[in-house]
Amino acid sequence: MNTRIAACSCGQLIATVTDEPTRVAVCHCLACQRRTGSVFGAQARFTAEQVSVSGKASEYIRVGDEGSAAKFSFCPNCGSTVCYTIEEMPGAVVVPVGAFAEPSFPAPTFSVYEERMHSWVGLPAAIEHMA
Repeated sequence: MNTRIAACSCGQLIATVTDEPTRVAVCHCLACQRRTGSVFGAQARFTAEQVSVSGKASEYIRVGDEGSAAKFSFCPNCGSTVCYTIEEMPGAVVVPVGAFAEPSFPAPTFSVYEERMHSWVGLPAAIEHMA
């Protein structure tokens, strides 16, 4: 069983995950662009049983385009999001791929909100697309 550590920038908030993610995806929605400060969000989904969080977290709830809520857990010191849950996906915990700081992390297999994707972004050839 593989164990990975995701952490905020200052190292105070940590998510430890076991085993492989159930999905790795990229999201091009404007909210993910703003949340990450990048042109898309890359995230890995795990079952709640695979994730253990330690440290102090602040939370932010955002209602998405479809009306469901996402609860983001971020470090109150440095502001980095370490994990979040989505109302429509009970039992799942999502961790931003960048929080792992692991260049060998599995590539995304799913891409959403591509109508908002920056024109110069390239994706893996075998990725599943959802507008």
